[in-house]
Amino acid sequence: MNKLVSIITPNYNSEKFISQTINSVLNQTYKNWEMIIVDDLSTDSSIKIINSFCIKDSRIKLFQLKENSGAAIARNKAISLAKGSFIAFLDSDDLWFSKKLEVQLSFMITNNYSLTYTSYEIINENGVSNGKKIHCKARLDYHRMLYSNEIGCLTAIYDKEILGKVFMPEIRKRQDYGLWLSVLKSVNYAYGLPEVLAKYRDRRESISNNKLEMLKWNWNLYKNIEKLSYFRATYYTLCNVINKLLK
Repeated sequence: MNKLVSIITPNYNSEKFISQTINSVLNQTYKNWEMIIVDDLSTDSSIKIINSFCIKDSRIKLFQLKENSGAAIARNKAISLAKGSFIAFLDSDDLWFSKKLEVQLSFMITNNYSLTYTSYEIINENGVSNGKKIHCKARLDYHRMLYSNEIGCLTAIYDKEILGKVFMPEIRKRQDYGLWLSVLKSVNYAYGLPEVLAKYRDRRESISNNKLEMLKWNWNLYKNIEKLSYFRATYYTLCNVINKLLK
C-alpha cells in the first residue's frame, strides 16, 4: 500500500492555525501524500506561513485564487490539481492524528470501499479538547444522509480510482454535504471507521456555527442541488433541526 493521497485544504485567513494543520500532515506515518492548499485571497500572514513550509517540503503545494470565491471553489481547484489515487479533506484549522492516513487507507483498501469517514473529537479555538467525541455511524446510504450530514469533512477520503474525480457543488456553504450525497448516488454505502482519528476545531465565529444560516443552506442544497420538491426539502431541513437538537 503506497498509493499517493491528495489532501485538499482550502485556506482563508488561518494564520493562527495553519502551521498546526500542516504539521499534523507532516507527522503522518503514511508518507506518500501531497497537500494541495488553495488560498482564497487571504489578507493575513497565512500565505507567508504556508510558503515557509512549501520551501522545506515539496509535497506541500500552494495555489492562490485571483478573487475571494468561497471554500467550494477553493476545494474544487485543489481537486482539479490532485494527482493522487485517493482524495482526502482537511480544513486549515483542523488536525489529524498521526496514524490517520495509514489506518484509514488500510481500511479502504482491505475492504474495497470507495468513500470512508471516521470518528473525531472536538477541540476549542486554543486546541483544548472539550471531551466531546463524534462517533461515526458504521455505514450510511443516500437516504440516511438526507436526514443529516453524518460525515465530518476533515475525516472523509474517497477513492478516485473507483469514483473518478468528484467535485463539490459550487455553493457558499454545505458543499461537502453535497459531495457526499453525489457519491452516494453512485455507490450503495459510505463506511465509517469508529476510531477517533481527527480533531475538529470549534470556532465560535466560524461559518458552521451560524446554525440558522446553515439551515438555509441545507434547504438550498436539497431544493436546488438535489432537486427535491419543496415539501421534501422542507421536511429534511426540519429533520436536520431535530438531529442537531438531539445532539
